[in-house]
Amino acid sequence: MSAIEVRNVSLAYDSHDSKIVALENVSLRIESGQFVCLVGPSGCGKSTTLNVVAGFLKPNQGQVLVDGRVVQGQGMDRGIVFQEYALFPWRTAIQNVEFGLEMKKIPPAERRETAMRYLSMVKLDRFANTYPHHLSGGMKQRVAIARALAYDPKVLLLDEPFGALDALTREELQTLVVELWQQTQKTILYVTHNLSEAVYLSDRTIVLTPQPGTIKADVRIDLPRPRDALTVDFIEYQRRLTGLIVQN
Repeated sequence: MSAIEVRNVSLAYDSHDSKIVALENVSLRIESGQFVCLVGPSGCGKSTTLNVVAGFLKPNQGQVLVDGRVVQGQGMDRGIVFQEYALFPWRTAIQNVEFGLEMKKIPPAERRETAMRYLSMVKLDRFANTYPHHLSGGMKQRVAIARALAYDPKVLLLDEPFGALDALTREELQTLVVELWQQTQKTILYVTHNLSEAVYLSDRTIVLTPQPGTIKADVRIDLPRPRDALTVDFIEYQRRLTGLIVQN
């Protein structure tokens, strides 16, 4: 059984006096434990696809299944990390991580222990009692990732989570995400506009066409880990993805 299955999904919405087709007949299977990136030109439907899987958007046709169950809306089987630092400013780092555990009615002592374990995994245990306004952008995203993982969702959905960060911080967090993925064996669907990031992170990179978004290519990234962005093979994958996007 696939961890994520997108079946013939189309989605359109009204804009002023016209109808915009965001996705057209998108089908995609992601096996359990795979790391898959979505790339494509601006406006191609990358984030829309992720939001359909997340249950934030309902397609006009087709359906999405997560762990064999049809997605009817948002659910605790999916952990989500956005580009914006979607933390509760009135909660400390550990209280933010505990939020999903509270929703699952986990007892206080157990959820505190679990939240602390995930903060340690993202190397922020020393900042457990720090409020978000005292954390850097990269630290906030570490907290957001820990929060998404702490309640043990089936899949993790990330929408350009490092897009607003500086290059060095982004590279550090890319390495961290790979480490966490290898430790937890979660299924990950990751939206990015950065092709080097896609090659560094993913088992497969799905290329979407310009609007309306359809799947143009499914590229398997057959490189050993940890990956080096300066190798010939890495750069060749990046060049191949660039060519697929440029050749509309």
